[in-house]
Amino acid sequence: MTELLASTLRLSTPLLFAAMGGLLCERAGIATICLEGVMITSAWTAAVVNYYSHDPWMAVLAAMFAGAFTMLLHALLSLTARADHIVSGVAVNIIAAGITPLLNKVLFGSPTNSAAIPMGDRLSVWPIPVLSQIPLFGKVFFEQPPLIYLGMLLPLIIHWVYHHTRPGLRLRASGDGPEALLTAGVSPERVRYLALIAGGALASFGGTYLSISHASQFTRDMTAGRGFIALTAVIFGNWKPVPTAFACLLFGFADAVQIHLQGTTLFGLALPVQFIQAIPYVVTLVVLAGFIGKSVAPLSLGKRCPSTFQLKR
Repeated sequence: MTELLASTLRLSTPLLFAAMGGLLCERAGIATICLEGVMITSAWTAAVVNYYSHDPWMAVLAAMFAGAFTMLLHALLSLTARADHIVSGVAVNIIAAGITPLLNKVLFGSPTNSAAIPMGDRLSVWPIPVLSQIPLFGKVFFEQPPLIYLGMLLPLIIHWVYHHTRPGLRLRASGDGPEALLTAGVSPERVRYLALIAGGALASFGGTYLSISHASQFTRDMTAGRGFIALTAVIFGNWKPVPTAFACLLFGFADAVQIHLQGTTLFGLALPVQFIQAIPYVVTLVVLAGFIGKSVAPLSLGKRCPSTFQLKR
């Protein structure tokens, strides 16, 4: 049971970061199907920088810039070029999925894997004194890599920012009533640009965790659809930070269950591995089909950003 909880926490962490980053963008009114691409570029950047610099924190910083830049590309397409948000997000995903193997081939001679990062150079476990000694749950919650601690705190931080700060109020207004921002003299386009850049930086932690903490190298398509699962968690959580975090834990638990079920038998017959590995995606589809009609999206999600000229008219 303890190992299952620990696996759930580890597997939920990349979903948490991607979901919180996507939440910022979607609350500002920008559909972010491109979370998968953001995670891929940040995972590759973190692995490469960590390998050459031997400094995991420099890798984290570089990955933040990569994630922010990838989301900035989505911003340019959807806000400046006024492309459809879904089409723009798919384009970003395709670019990320194509350019990372190409660059990997140039640097390491292989389009599928980067060079392995030495164990001492990765983000290692940080036990919290005293708390990590608590029986049963101490090792689960308080003997983890630092990014897991940040992932646990992030939903509470974003919830506080939403409801108790001016940037949080402007963010919610951008997604629900951008015209109100215009009448107050605030550019909703500027708010959306800032939200996308911040959201890309947050989502980058998910890719970084995968390549230099959970694993020791970048592998092609290592995100395995986690960006789309994170977007499902945002919808299931009704675009609210804390419920979205619980949705990520649910999907992480489903992923942990499929890992623990591999190699088990049913009535003396071994369960097909492919069937077991599909469990997280089946859970995602069931949740999306069952709850998407009950969720209330930001009113201006996916709509074009109004301009001062339109308001005057």
